[in-house]
Amino acid sequence: MSGAAAHLKDEGSRLQVTAAGATAGLISRFVIAPLDVVKIRLQLQTHPLSSSSSSSNPTPPPGAGPIYKGTLPTIRHILRHEGVPGLWKGNVPAELLYICYSAVQFTAYRSITQLLHTTLEPFGHHLPPSAESFIAGASAGAVATTATYPLDLLRTRFAAQGSNADRIYTSLPRALAQIHHDEGLKGFFRGLGPSLSQIIPFMGIFFAVYETLRPPLADLKLPFSSGGAVAGMVASVVAKTGTFPLDLVRKRIQVQGPTRQRYVHRNIPEYKGTTASTVRAIVRAEGFRGLYRGLTVSLVKAAPASAVTMWTYERALRFYVGLGEKHVQYK
Repeated sequence: MSGAAAHLKDEGSRLQVTAAGATAGLISRFVIAPLDVVKIRLQLQTHPLSSSSSSSNPTPPPGAGPIYKGTLPTIRHILRHEGVPGLWKGNVPAELLYICYSAVQFTAYRSITQLLHTTLEPFGHHLPPSAESFIAGASAGAVATTATYPLDLLRTRFAAQGSNADRIYTSLPRALAQIHHDEGLKGFFRGLGPSLSQIIPFMGIFFAVYETLRPPLADLKLPFSSGGAVAGMVASVVAKTGTFPLDLVRKRIQVQGPTRQRYVHRNIPEYKGTTASTVRAIVRAEGFRGLYRGLTVSLVKAAPASAVTMWTYERALRFYVGLGEKHVQYK
C-alpha cells in the first residue's frame, strides 16, 4: 500500500478518527442540505417530465403535471412556496445522520482495514490496495447505513413534506412517536434492503477510486482544495452514477406507508415486494429514465459533499492528533 493511502487509514486513535469523521459529516451536511432537499423532491416525482407544471398550486392533484423541472426551477419553487427554511427541511435528522454516519463509517473503515492487515500479514499475504479499499469501504458503508438508517428515513420524510397545514410531522420527537405508533419498529427500516444494495457497491467503488487517485493527486495545488478533495469528488461521481437507481428506489420505499399520499407529491405509487419488483414497476410506468430522476442534482451535490467531507476529515484528524500530542507533552 502507498504511504499516502496508509496515512488515511492508520493515523490517529479510534477516538480521534471518530471525532474527525463526525466533524466532517456535520460541516458537509450543512453545506449541501439545499441540494439534498431538491434531489429528494425530484426522486419522488413520478409525473412525465414533459408535462406542464402549475406555478400556482404547490401540490397539484395526480395528472396535473410535474411540480418541479430541473434543479434551479425546483430551488425557486421551494423558495417561493416554502421560503428559505424549505431548503433545509429535515436538516436536524440529517445532521444527526451525517454526524453519526461519518463517525461510524470512518471508524469502521479504519478498523476493518487494520483487521485485514492483522489477519493476512502473519501468512505473508497482502491484498492489492484497490481490493482492500473496496472491501473496507463496502463493509464500513453497510455497518454505518444499518446503524443510522432510521435517521435516513426521517430525513427523507421531512424533506418530502409540505409546509404549514400540509406538514405531516411537526417535530422530530412527534415523528418518532407517530411512525412507531402507525408502522411499528419495522417502519423505521423501510427501504433498508435497497439501501444496503446501493451503499455496499457505492462505498466500495468510492474508496477504491479515492485511494487509487489520492496518491498521484497528493501534490496538486488548488485554492481551497487538495489532492484528497479532488480524488473525493471524482470517486463520488463515479460511485453515485453507478448506483443511483437503487438510491431512487430507496427514497420511493421510504415514503411508503399510511402517510404516502400526504407529501408534496400526492401521487407517489404504492410499491410492494422486493427491490427488483420496485425497479420493474418504475421502469414500466416511467421508463428507464425514471430510474435516474434527480441524477444531475445528485452529482452536483455528490462532488462538493465528498470534497468537503474528505477535506474536512483530513484536517480535523490532523487537528485532533495535534491536540492529543500536546496533551501527552503537558502530562
